[in-house]
Amino acid sequence: MKTDDHEATPSILVLGIGNVLWADEGFGVRAVEALHQRYTFAEAVTVMDGGTQGLYLLPYVQSCECLLVIDAIDYGLAPGSVHVVRDDAVPSFMGAKKMSLHQTGFQEVLAAAQLLGWQPQKVMLVGVQPSVLDDYGGSLRPEIAARIDEVIRLVVDELASWGARPELRSQQSPGHGSQHSPGHGSQHSPEHGSQHGPGHSPDHQAPIAELAPSALALHHYENLRPSPLDACRVGDPRFLARDLGHPGEAHGDPSREAGSERDGVADSVPEE
Repeated sequence: MKTDDHEATPSILVLGIGNVLWADEGFGVRAVEALHQRYTFAEAVTVMDGGTQGLYLLPYVQSCECLLVIDAIDYGLAPGSVHVVRDDAVPSFMGAKKMSLHQTGFQEVLAAAQLLGWQPQKVMLVGVQPSVLDDYGGSLRPEIAARIDEVIRLVVDELASWGARPELRSQQSPGHGSQHSPGHGSQHSPEHGSQHGPGHSPDHQAPIAELAPSALALHHYENLRPSPLDACRVGDPRFLARDLGHPGEAHGDPSREAGSERDGVADSVPEE
C-alpha cells in the first residue's frame, strides 16, 4: 500500500534569510539558492528565499511543522565558523547580536507564531559567522562563500532525518533556474512567487523554479555588478570628502570631516 507523501513527511520549511546587498549578510539567501539548484525534496517541503521579508514570513512559519533556517549570525566566533542551534534556543540566537533589521524581524516572526499557537516539531538554525557586512553591493567573502557546500551537506543530512527525501537534480547550468518539476517540493519566494524567468537544464529537462527574480541570482548579481570605482559602495560620492588636499587620508572616507569645502563648494557665502 502506497503511503501518501503528506502523511509520510511533515510540512517542512527551509528558509534562507539575509540581505544580499550587504556582503556576508546574504549568506542564508545564497546557501538556500544553491541548495535549491542541487536538490529536490518531498512535496511537503518548501524551500524559500525569505530575504528581508520579516513579518511577511509569519504565515509560512505558522503553516510548517518543522523549520530549518540558514542565516549569517554573529556568534562572536572566527569568520566562517558554522554553528547549529536547535529548538527553544533559536529565537534567542536570532536576537542576541542583531546585525540588521531582518534579524529583529525574524525574531518577532518566531515570537508571533508561538503566541498564535504554533508548536513546531523541530526548529533548527544553521548560522555562519560573517566576516564583512559593511560593503554595500559587495560579494560574500571567500572564507564565507567556502562554507556553502559544508552547510548544504549539513542541511541535507538533517532534512533526510526529518523525512524530506532529498535527491540530487540532474546537472544544471550555473546560475540558471526555471519552473520546477511537479512532485519535488515547493520552491518560491514569498514576495515574488514561483514563476519567474524560466531557464532549463543543459538537456532542456527538469526545469527549476527560481526562488527570486533572475537579476538577484548569484550568476547575474556577480557578473553584472559595476566595479567599486564605477559605483561607490560606501555612500553617495557627492557627499564624501574627495581629494581635498589632505595627504595620507583615505580616499572617500565617509568618517572624515570634509573641512572647509565639499565638492568644490565653499561653506560660506562670498562677500560682495
